[in-house]
Amino acid sequence: MVILEPLVVQFVNTVGWRRTEAPRESVPAYLELIDWGVRQGLVGGTEADRLREESESRPAEAMAAYRRAIRLREALFRMFEAHASDGTPDPNDLEILNAALAESAGRRRLEATSEGFRWTWSEAVGTDLDWILWPAAYSAAELLTGEMLGRLKACPGEGCGWIFIDASRNRSRRWCDMQSCGNRAKARRHYHRSRTEADTTPAQGVDA
Repeated sequence: MVILEPLVVQFVNTVGWRRTEAPRESVPAYLELIDWGVRQGLVGGTEADRLREESESRPAEAMAAYRRAIRLREALFRMFEAHASDGTPDPNDLEILNAALAESAGRRRLEATSEGFRWTWSEAVGTDLDWILWPAAYSAAELLTGEMLGRLKACPGEGCGWIFIDASRNRSRRWCDMQSCGNRAKARRHYHRSRTEADTTPAQGVDA
């Protein structure tokens, strides 16, 4: 089964090893957030240039917009992690998502294409520094209310916390990547098992 990971999962995973003392941040500032949006196909070159110009002319507002985006990302991570562990999401985190959805509601519109209809955003939002997080907010809402939510998982690897969609037939996938977190966990189990066996094996020539 092939399942494309929702945009919001990729948004949440813009920071790696978040459970360690030195998380790896791939969008450390607003300009990097724009670059991420370009890679995801959220904005084209013209829109990206416009946002860069706006951020350079309004640095304080760009910083505030960036902080709101990271606040939303971390709220979504906590919600997803809570769901993956059969917990209850914090109402405050849900409110952060609802606020982003409410703010963007008036800018969303349907557009006719050769392949049908699709959701897009009003051209007027090209100068709104917050707009780049709205598609992630809508993607989160679709994930949380759709069938794919049952396949949402958080990697239990030490220090990892990567969010992923389990596309396996029997939903048995445990790790974000067997070659990284999975193999490390196997190596740790082998190490501890070997140590336990060594501690419980009588030494040669010594009465048990």
